[in-house]
Formats: sequence, structure tokens, C-alpha cells
Amino acid sequence: MASKLYKIFSGNVSHALCTLHCALLMLLLPGFGVSAQNPKREFRGAWLHIIGQSQYQDLQRRGSEKLKEYITDQIDRLHRAGCNAVIFQVRPCADAAYVSDIEPWSSWITGKRGKAPAPLWDPLEFAIEEAHKRGMELHAWLNPYRVTSSPKEVLPSDHISKLHPERFFRYDGKVFFDPAYPENREYICDVVRDITKRYDIDAIHIDDYFYPYPVAGKSIPDDASFKKFGSGANRADWRRHNVDMLIEQMHSVIKETKPWVRFGVSPFGIWRNKKTDPRGSDSNGLQNYDGLYADVLLWARNGWVDYLAPQLYWTLDFKAAPSRHLAHWWNDNSEGVDIYIGQDVQRTMTNADTRTGDKNELATKVRLSRDLPNIKGNVWWHGYWVTDNLKGVADSLAYVHQQTVALPPAYGDPKVEPKPVKHLRLKKKDGKTYLEWQAEKPAGKADDPVRFVVYSFLPDEPVDLENVEAIMTLTPREEYLVSEDGDTRALKGMRFAVTALDRNNRESKPMELKL
Repeated sequence: MASKLYKIFSGNVSHALCTLHCALLMLLLPGFGVSAQNPKREFRGAWLHIIGQSQYQDLQRRGSEKLKEYITDQIDRLHRAGCNAVIFQVRPCADAAYVSDIEPWSSWITGKRGKAPAPLWDPLEFAIEEAHKRGMELHAWLNPYRVTSSPKEVLPSDHISKLHPERFFRYDGKVFFDPAYPENREYICDVVRDITKRYDIDAIHIDDYFYPYPVAGKSIPDDASFKKFGSGANRADWRRHNVDMLIEQMHSVIKETKPWVRFGVSPFGIWRNKKTDPRGSDSNGLQNYDGLYADVLLWARNGWVDYLAPQLYWTLDFKAAPSRHLAHWWNDNSEGVDIYIGQDVQRTMTNADTRTGDKNELATKVRLSRDLPNIKGNVWWHGYWVTDNLKGVADSLAYVHQQTVALPPAYGDPKVEPKPVKHLRLKKKDGKTYLEWQAEKPAGKADDPVRFVVYSFLPDEPVDLENVEAIMTLTPREEYLVSEDGDTRALKGMRFAVTALDRNNRESKPMELKL
């Protein structure tokens, strides 16, 4: 509580007074109950998609600065709501929301596929900078197989699907890469390698579109590739294996390029139904394994993914797919990887929890994600509902469920950690007082210190790094403002501690300072 309000009222106000302000503010906000202590580590992501979002191209037409302002505002609003990761869509349909020599510019940025923004700028690079300056992660979100999202879309004559039509198929009027072709896997992995190599991303993220979602009465037209590559296999098993090979290859490419970049997949929320497979969930809906040919549990078991973010977009007790039960199922079938629950903001905020009497499902869903040991956080679909504060969701996150700063989950060898910061001190600058420190300079390694955690403790508080209320900020800067006018008398006797986080979010030992 204190940390959130300290940032709002910081300057000449003591740590204790900030706590009082926070308590009073929460009492004034309708429908806010007292929340249990939030965890120190939790993934708090939000998806920002560009496909179907005409505001991107509309703003770009008015000038690059207008779109930059919009992206900045969206990321800033997510940060104020307590999110620590942005999942930003950069390749919705074999296109690019970034400067690419491989694929054409996305029409969702400029209004026409292949047309570059003028003046030229790079939305992915810009989003990374805006996320990182706020201490947030940026996960680059790609769709691997989809080429068009509408039967009416016209592709450039030099698009790869025009140059090599035999490697693609059309289903329900839309164009897709045929997953059977090794050349397609190589091409997709070239895109992944290019992004991973050139951009300071924290993760590559793919969503739920593998083989296309089935349409009644339509068969996937892959007879030719099955004849060429199937070798008499069962067709469903063969399709799954095609997707398996892409996932394994993507994972290898990412780790060979930058070992610290994670690979996350956000599958449809049902692996298999129990009526189909005794290992499945108590549900009755489309199955990843059978409908999309995606065996996501195999990927987790084989270590090909670092996290799964299953899309549990249903209400808690929706008959066909109750998210309350599905959260337990994914927790029990995590196969050793972190699970982040994909939460539908609109359904969550517009449906009551009949078991608790709450007017919406938010508190129960957050509590459930924290009670289950293999669930390590949530991803909000979509982020624009959060930034628009749909039915007060941003307020509820900012002042209750995500009101303390959370470090994202750590990866890699836990025995490895970044070196501690040095020379922690107060310094006056431009009439203000800052806490300053020095850290090892990044050298392109997983244990590079890239962000810093600032803790503060009242004179009678022990220095306890597990006290989440003591976390003031997560920042890439080697300084933190403690007094707007330079007066530090209200801070007398307080203790500060600063730790470093590396690229895998592992935390160093603290450096402490008593005022």
C-alpha cells in the first residue's frame, strides 16, 4: 500500500503519511475491499493487438508523432494499473510492425500492406523503449501461420505466398502457411531470429492460431502436402508433428540467438476434454490437441516453451468451460513451466461471482491465480479494456490487486545472480534529492544488471526484501527521486536498499543506506 501511494505523493511526504493517504483513498473508492498481501513476484501482462485496431493507421495518417503518443499513453496507463509486461503485436499476418527486410509493413500501421510509415520510424523499437523506461517487460507477439485475416485482402505481388503458392493453402477464404513445409518453418524462424537479434525484447510470444480454427463443413486443403510429407502417417498426428517441429525450432533459434529471451505461447484454454481423454479437463469445447493440432503439454514437457498463457476467457462457472475449474487443471498440468492465466477483462468485469456475491469476478480470479502454486500471474485481454478502465478495472488493479510493485518471475539457474550495485548515496541535483547508485555495465550476458529494485523502510522497520510494501519502484535508471525540493528531513532514520535484476529477473544481494 505504501509503495503505490509513495509514488503518487512522493516529494516532501513521509513514508508513513503516504500509507495514510493510501488507506483514505481506498475508502473513498466504491466497491474496493481489503486485499491480502500481493506477491513479490507475479507476471502482470496485457495484450495490445494491432489487428482490427484502426486507431493505429488513423493516427499514423495524422503523423508518426501522433501514433507514438498513443502507444506511450497505452503503455503508461498499463503501468499505472500495476502491469509489469506489455505483449505487443508485431506480426499479425506475415507482416511487420517494425523495420524488416523479410516481410512487408503491416497495413494495420500504415493502411496498406508494404507501405512504410512516413517519416520512417519503428513501432516495435519505440514500444520497447517506452516499456523498458517504466521498468516493464516487452514481449514481441507474432502469429506464425496466418497470412490474411479477410477473404478480401489483396497481397503484394512480391509476397512470399505469391512467390511460392504451393507452400500455402486457403481455408475459409483466408491464406495460411502450410505447416508441413520445412521451408515455411525456416522462413518463420528467420523472422523470429531477426527480431530476437535486432531488438532488446524480453520474450517472443505466439498466440492460439496454429492450424486454422475449424469451420463446419470445411476441410483443411492439405492433401498435396500430406501426400508429399505424410509417409502414411495418421493425418491428425502428422499435423500435430508439423506444429511440434516449428515450436521446437523456434525455441532453438531464440535460445541460440539470445539465451535470456523467453518463449511463451498463449493457447486456447482447453487442451482436451475429459470425455475425449481421461487426462483432459471437465469441459466441453474446442480442443487444442484435436481442433488446432497443438499439443501444448508436449511442448512444456520437452522444455520448448518457458511459459504458457492459456486463454481462460470464460466466466468462472460457464457450463461448457468453467474458468474456475480450468485454472486448477492448468495448474495441475503445468509440466514444469510457468502458467499465466489469460483473463477476459470484459467478461470478468460484467459478470458477478455468484458464490461470493461480488458484483464482478475480478477478485476471485486474481485470488485463484495466487492460490494455485504453478500459476504465476495473469495476462489481461485485451489491454485496451484496461487502459479504458472498463467498469473500473484499472482502478481495481491499481489500488487493490496490483497496487504493489511486482517483480516478474525469474528464469534460469537460481544460483546465478547479477552483481550488487555499488556506491549507494543521496545526491542533490537541480534542487531535488535523488538516491543514486552504480552498477556493472551490460555486456550482452544473461546476468547483466538491467533493472533495479528500490526498497524503503521506516526507522522501526526491519530491512526485509520480502516485504512487498517496501518496494518503491522497478526502474532501469541508476537513480530514484526521494525529494522534489531537496528537503530530506522527513526521511531521517529511514533505510533504503537497492538490488539489481538481470535479464532473467534474478535479483542481486542488496546495497543498503541509512539516512
